[in-house]
Amino acid sequence: MVSATDPTNHAIKVRVQPEDIETGWMPDLSGVQAGKLRIACPTSVGTHVVLLPIEGDAEQFVVVAAVYDTVVVPPKVPREDRTVRTGEWLVRSGYESVASKQKEVLSEGDVAGGWCFVAPSEVSFGVGNNSISVSADGVKFNVGNVEASIDNSGISVKGGDVYTQRVSLDQHIHAVGTQQTSRPLL
Repeated sequence: MVSATDPTNHAIKVRVQPEDIETGWMPDLSGVQAGKLRIACPTSVGTHVVLLPIEGDAEQFVVVAAVYDTVVVPPKVPREDRTVRTGEWLVRSGYESVASKQKEVLSEGDVAGGWCFVAPSEVSFGVGNNSISVSADGVKFNVGNVEASIDNSGISVKGGDVYTQRVSLDQHIHAVGTQQTSRPLL
């Protein structure tokens, strides 16, 4: 388990089990590089990692993988009570992954950082209570309790009003007369 981090030097220390001996500083397994594409994700204290001794030397290690288990659980898909499945991809920041601190079901308000989720039929991203989802059926925007959708049938808004620069759909005055309209009839 990672016991200390040095983000400036991209280094970590690990407590080796079952002896609970702390290693010296070693390079952090903190990203991926493929050509000019680089993804950085520095390891956090408490992350479970797999160590490989360099040339069989039990005092010189390199981190080869971070792993999830019953103590350090994988992040859940925002707005759903499940982890990522085969064929899906989730990037999430600001997520507490230690089981003792994690809530059973994360609600939209529990998402502390930004996230991006890619599934076979949907791509969505967001932060906090705000999200955008794109699928073959259309685009859905959620901001708090307001939902706006664009699909083949048009644009719909639920839980809020529609405004232009000067006009509200719910509360506006028609050009003929001065009577104020009420909410649209459904």
